[in-house]
Amino acid sequence: MKKIYLLVIKLYLGPLVMTFFIALFILLMQFLWKYIDDFVGKGLEWYIIAQLMLYASATFVPMALPLAILLSSLMTFGNLGEKYELTAIKAAGISLRSIMKPLIIMSVIISGIAFYFSNNVMPFANLKFKSLLYDVQSKKPTVNIQEGVFYNGIDGYIIKIGKKESDGKTLHNVMIYNHTKRTGNTNLTIAKSGKMELTSDNRFLFFSLYDGFNYDEDLTSTEKIQNRPMTRTSFTEQFRRFDLSAFAFSKTNEELFKNHFQMLNLNQLIKAEDTLIQELNTKKIDFYKMYKNRFYGLSIHYDTTLKVNSDTFPKFRNNFLLNFPKEVRAKIIENILPSLQSVKSDIDYWKIDFDDREEYIRRYDIEWHRKFTLSFACLILFFIGAPLGAIIRKGGFGLPVVMSVLFFVIFHILSMIGEKSSREGVFEAFQGMWLSSLIFLPIGILLTFKATTDSPVFDGDAWKRFFKKYFVRTKK
Repeated sequence: MKKIYLLVIKLYLGPLVMTFFIALFILLMQFLWKYIDDFVGKGLEWYIIAQLMLYASATFVPMALPLAILLSSLMTFGNLGEKYELTAIKAAGISLRSIMKPLIIMSVIISGIAFYFSNNVMPFANLKFKSLLYDVQSKKPTVNIQEGVFYNGIDGYIIKIGKKESDGKTLHNVMIYNHTKRTGNTNLTIAKSGKMELTSDNRFLFFSLYDGFNYDEDLTSTEKIQNRPMTRTSFTEQFRRFDLSAFAFSKTNEELFKNHFQMLNLNQLIKAEDTLIQELNTKKIDFYKMYKNRFYGLSIHYDTTLKVNSDTFPKFRNNFLLNFPKEVRAKIIENILPSLQSVKSDIDYWKIDFDDREEYIRRYDIEWHRKFTLSFACLILFFIGAPLGAIIRKGGFGLPVVMSVLFFVIFHILSMIGEKSSREGVFEAFQGMWLSSLIFLPIGILLTFKATTDSPVFDGDAWKRFFKKYFVRTKK
């Protein structure tokens, strides 16, 4: 029995590790394709890219791990069935339930590790990944001044080069507009030739200009535009230095990101959500206090319900305006409309604020449930993959991959639908985040039952007989 357990574990671990890293690699390539424009041309050091890829890989584990478990379990039992090893084991009196036992234990252990990863490692990885990605996206591209193109990458200056020699340093027909005074094109330098060099630390860019002119228009003059004085000075050699410190890679303070819901563990999420709920209730109470005296006879509660205190109303006729003469009614309407429009605008503003705060609170609740859904998804997808592999009896990367991808895509789509519905308040956080698991749980139970009882699932004749018997019974 122990040898069979070791055989099954050995057959399971290989595909599990392989498919996990393959899925992780595919997701990582997708990430690179999405953000490739933010990396190109910025001269980033290799270790910064390596750190970003490492932290990004950690954030993709919640997608890669369930897929790897589903595919590896399906491949393992598909291989056993295809080589008739599963039949031989059953002939020896060992049930499929017993064969699955070591892998069930292993799946439970993996689920526990996945929960620890979601609660402790994922917040840290998200914090590092988001802050580093923000720094990379904020970094300016390296200086790349091309021929015949106005370059505005250096703050306060626009540079155009007519021609650049093959050495990348010798220049011809150089134009430099100085916009540091924010007065438009009033300061211009033109040179017939020049040389461009970077310092060894890439901190400064030096221009050595030869045979040129400086043009400077005086905007302080009160004369008309046509009569304003302009100074022109010639030079045989001139040096310009440009500060490139803005192009250097700088790290943002991670404190700015650490309170985001994706960067918190379970305890921190609970505390943060309680704080947000208290702030929302305080806002609603402020709204109640502000408006309770603005409406005659109305008591506005912070839960947005309106109640009328009939004891405070005089005995008016049903239509309030009918209590006044005709010539007065139009004046009343004219005077009261601006006030009502102002009140309506204020209430709309408060409503938008309340809705935004409630949606933000729901995100914390969603993230709290997400810590558990990864672990549960690993278990459910194992109980779908293992019996499905025993039923279809096909190993390798053919049919198992197709079936695994099909089930996982459906599972992922349901997860996204549930999460989006929870964010918008259509579902509660519990209902939305557990929607895919609750749908796939009976499927896993059904497949496990069918596989352990050797019931025909993909046998068309068996299903025909079943429906024939069902319709006969229904007729009777």
